[in-house]
Parts: sequence; C-alpha cells; structure tokens
Amino acid sequence: MRCTEVGTDPTIGSGRRSDGRDTARRVPWRLSGAGQQGSISAFVVLLLVAIMALMGLVVDGGSAMSAQQSAYDEAEQAARAGAGELSVDGLRSGVVTLDDSAAVSKAMAFTVAAGHRGTATAADGTVRVEIHYRIATDILGIIGIDTLPVSASASATDVHGVTTGQP
Repeated sequence: MRCTEVGTDPTIGSGRRSDGRDTARRVPWRLSGAGQQGSISAFVVLLLVAIMALMGLVVDGGSAMSAQQSAYDEAEQAARAGAGELSVDGLRSGVVTLDDSAAVSKAMAFTVAAGHRGTATAADGTVRVEIHYRIATDILGIIGIDTLPVSASASATDVHGVTTGQP
C-alpha cells in the first residue's frame, strides 16, 4: 500500500469524490441574494415596534393601574367626608339625617383639594362620588396614545348608634 502526502491526492479537498460526484456544500439562500435585500431591516423595525408597544403596555399600564387605585381611594375618602355632614336641625330634633347639600359640598371640596375634580350626589343618607380624569403616557405616546382614562366611584353612608351583624 502506497502512502500519499497530504495535499497531493487530487480527490481530497477538491469538492469531488473519487466517483466524480460533487460534495461541495450548497447554501440555500444568501443574505445579499436578489429579492432578499432589506427584508431583515423590515423585520427588525417591526420587531422593535412590537417590543416598544409591549413595553408601553407594561410601563404605562402599570401607571394606569396605580392611578386607578389612587382615584378610587380619593373617591372613597371624599364620600366618607361627605357622609359625615349631618343635619344640625335633625340632630336637635333627635333624628340623625344627612344634610345633602353640605355633604355634596364637603365631598366636592375634598376632590378639589386632592387634585381631581369629581361629581358628588347625596340621596337617602348615602353620598356617591365619581372621579374621571386622564393621565399622560410615557411610552405609548410613541405609537400615538398620549393619555389613558382613569375613573372611579365610591359611596358612603353615615352609620350611627350600635350596629350588630349577623352571627
């Protein structure tokens, strides 16, 4: 058996086997091939827009949820403040009743002091407060959503005397 030196056998490394068939690897596509120019750029742009929208939903959605909770707390406290406005004439006559106009005024004053003007109503001893406003977005403004709505409502009733619940 005869030994050949590396590189002297014409069938080794030539891309052809000893039976003449081609063994060179073929690349199924090229980055610079016709019809493919710019397709990666378009994909990257669309991917970035999707990632920014998702990031906006997370960041601005979290801000909206926090603002929603704050608005509910504000409405609840305003309703409680209004429910504490009892009728002086009713108290003098021995009846505990709500002074509706004073309750509405007190609830409205609370919402204004808290920074978000709301609406208040009082009927049948219950004060109901609604607050509606919009918050600015940080990231969603990039895709055209500049503000998100926030709204909350709460009601409160003045409870007096000794109350008992179901055992």
